[in-house]
Amino acid sequence: MEDSNEEWVMVKPISDKDLWNPSSFSNEPDKKALKVRFNGAAKHWTDALPIGNGRLGAMVWGGISSETINLNDDTLWTGVPGNYTNPDAPEALSEVRKLVDDGKYAEATTEAVKLSGKPSDVYQLLGDINLEFDHDLAAYDDKTYERELDLDSATVEVKYSVGEIEFTREHFASYPDQVIVAKISGSKSGSLSFTASLSSKLQYNSYVNDQKQIIIEGPCPGQRKPPTLNAENDDKPKGIQFSAILDLQISDGTGTISVLEEKKLKVEGCDWAVLLLVASSSFKGPFINPSDSKIDPTSECLNTLKSLRNFSYSELYARHVDDYQKLFHRVSLELSKSSVSVTGDEPSLTVTTAERVKSFKTDEDPSLIELLFQYGRYLLISCSRPGTQPANLQGIWNDKVEPPWDGAPHLNINLQMNYWPSLSCNLHECQEPLFDYISSLSVNGAKTAKVNYEASGWVTHQVSDIWAKTSPDRGEAVWALWPMGGAWLCTHLWEHYTYTMNKDFLAKKAYPLLEGCTSFLLDWLIEGRGGYLETNPSTSPEHMFVAPDGKPASVSYSTTMDISIIKEVFTAIVSAAEVLGKTTSDLIQRVLKAQPRLPPTKIARDGSILEWV
Repeated sequence: MEDSNEEWVMVKPISDKDLWNPSSFSNEPDKKALKVRFNGAAKHWTDALPIGNGRLGAMVWGGISSETINLNDDTLWTGVPGNYTNPDAPEALSEVRKLVDDGKYAEATTEAVKLSGKPSDVYQLLGDINLEFDHDLAAYDDKTYERELDLDSATVEVKYSVGEIEFTREHFASYPDQVIVAKISGSKSGSLSFTASLSSKLQYNSYVNDQKQIIIEGPCPGQRKPPTLNAENDDKPKGIQFSAILDLQISDGTGTISVLEEKKLKVEGCDWAVLLLVASSSFKGPFINPSDSKIDPTSECLNTLKSLRNFSYSELYARHVDDYQKLFHRVSLELSKSSVSVTGDEPSLTVTTAERVKSFKTDEDPSLIELLFQYGRYLLISCSRPGTQPANLQGIWNDKVEPPWDGAPHLNINLQMNYWPSLSCNLHECQEPLFDYISSLSVNGAKTAKVNYEASGWVTHQVSDIWAKTSPDRGEAVWALWPMGGAWLCTHLWEHYTYTMNKDFLAKKAYPLLEGCTSFLLDWLIEGRGGYLETNPSTSPEHMFVAPDGKPASVSYSTTMDISIIKEVFTAIVSAAEVLGKTTSDLIQRVLKAQPRLPPTKIARDGSILEWV
């Protein structure tokens, strides 16, 4: 500013009522459709279409004679709360540091395995809705098939014709009512008949109650090992218990519902059917053993269904769309006035998304970029809402009892990446589960810091789980030894404040977590070469280097990754202290003294940043 005596003016945060209402979401008839389209049923899980309300997720395959809807509940994990400390770690840490100081990086890498811990627990699936339709497949016309995800309404629709009858299915996951809803209808009265059941790859029991509702109940494994399915002689797992209930409603006066095999429902001759799927678990939080939980998942499900009794399908849908669009309609992206590509062609409404992706290398359709951008926002809204678990490695969707990399939140970039769009894409509420999770990590992380590293504050490493695991992962140091996971997560706290200017959030949530993280970082830094403070041992997540003696190694000191994160956290807490009037605290004074002693970023001859020095 030219006038040095002029004061900065703090701009108050924008309220919801002042939020911009993008014109792209008006009711204009020529608006671009934000739809992911297929012209056939899914052949693989990754081809199914996802819906979710933050806590419950589903994947819609869109089969003709049989339909599978994969179900997820974000609280279903293996295991129980654990001990995330290692009393032998300080001795191993001392030896690793000595080897690094002696320039024996390969040997330090081998020795650092002694600092590794146990693996995380594993994200589980809930089960499947199975629908078997009484269609005459000989009369099915595959040219009539449509399956699409409408991003504007968060609804999946499947359409096809069998003879002269058009069948339609609509699916959505409601956040306000905590239910997955499907409506199936036929264009001819009495044309809809099917059998419904629930199943799971986990150990389970399924039955139909006196209200003609299908109930499935079971446990997650109490430890990370593949369950023995439906084995009568197995000891009952003491892990998280789950329940799901499928409620069926059909057209008045047309059609019947009967019970088959005590666990299936047979629907015959109706005009339409509405399916309501609710689910619950005994998970009470990361610090409570499932065996001590007082939650009855089946009772919770029945209570949820009771609360839905007075809502029609149209009302449930309207409540879902209203809630969803309050978030989704905050941002629009327009890269062109129309969907015309560089070739001058406008994509047909019948062109599938897969075909559009394939042709993009030649037509560079800008509307496909708009669709991809909004699909990312859709996924975050669908897998992370206030009160849910944070988005894990697969968001919320999973079809395996042993998913890739355990489906666990990885703190060395993946969890952070999940939430990078939350602020710039105006979805700051979707970040709340992340901050609740960081709070849980800080509790366990304080124990890990004290025992493993004889340090104050709190620390967490490369991978975690629903129990807020903070100890190093199992295995090699190249991925397991990385105590910067919590520090990187903490940068989201300050960024959230700078976007929202919510001083209450900064004071009550962000600053205490930044304090604990900073305390650990100050203790983790040690006197190093050239008068600088250094981190030792230090790794760059999942990267190796060739040591001066020609041996491969991953452990050294003061990687650029470490120092960059520490610099960012120190800058954030100093800035936060200035806002909150805490600049004279002992912690901030220590940070101010440490900042100029952090190593500078080193640049290679070719202009690239050096990760190792």
